[in-house]
Amino acid sequence: MRCLAARKLTSALMSSETINLSLGTATPGGGFPFYGEALARAVNQRDSSVYIACRNTKGSTENVPLLEQNELDFALVQGEVAYEAFAGIGRLPAYLWIVAAMYSTPGMFAVRADSPVQTVTDLVGSRVAFGAKGSGLVILNRYVLDGLGLVQDRDFDAVFLDKAGDGPDMVIDGRVAALWGGGTGWPGFVKIFSGPEGGRFITPTTLECDRILAKHAFLKPLTLSAGSYPGQPEAIASVGSWSLILARRSLSDGSAYNFVRALDRAHDALVGEIDQATETTPQNTIAAAPRRDLIHPGALRYFEEIGLI
Repeated sequence: MRCLAARKLTSALMSSETINLSLGTATPGGGFPFYGEALARAVNQRDSSVYIACRNTKGSTENVPLLEQNELDFALVQGEVAYEAFAGIGRLPAYLWIVAAMYSTPGMFAVRADSPVQTVTDLVGSRVAFGAKGSGLVILNRYVLDGLGLVQDRDFDAVFLDKAGDGPDMVIDGRVAALWGGGTGWPGFVKIFSGPEGGRFITPTTLECDRILAKHAFLKPLTLSAGSYPGQPEAIASVGSWSLILARRSLSDGSAYNFVRALDRAHDALVGEIDQATETTPQNTIAAAPRRDLIHPGALRYFEEIGLI
């Protein structure tokens, strides 16, 4: 009877009826819209059980309340924002679900290749673009700098962008000394490294990474693989976190199951559009979740079905 009930549930979840679902991303020109649009194309072209429609937002810090207000089904949320939301830092704890890990995000500054800057402290006092208002990358940077005893708008001439896509040109034409960002294939870094002068990364030293991790243990030591960007021959060590796809609390088990299954089926197509998506796997979702009980039951059902749990 138990097996029969499980088969009936799986059959119901795998209904041929298409489910329309919304996905919140961020401001145009940043990594989240690029990833979200690629995800929607890959899933919509390869699985008729769901249809994903992307929505540009102000980024991670707006996506969490939009999910809480049931104005989005899913949203892309940077690791530090998710951590603060679940932990109730500066707010009440968020009652949301994790459905997928997106990719790991080692944070770093990008400068022009001809810049004299060699270390993070060399940037102190300089005009630096920290990212778009509302972006989780801005919060990641805040934690990184705090671990070094630095503050964005105290120790730097801080620039916060209206659109993430504005930052690369500001580095290329010299209006700012550096742009903060993170991860593999991040559009802002691609543009800088493909620019006339090329680019170079500035990250905390090994000792500085140790200081940051000692103060903020939820961050992870992460490495950007060699060749992730043009003219980047060596791996780059830094600290960062996993960005996640979160779902509203009221999302049904069937919708979560169909989304996670469709995302897994479309994995190769998604990787074909965006290198970072190599990390978008059920295995990484289980590993990246702070606790198992934060993963949506519908997602857990799929992970159980494919033998992961």
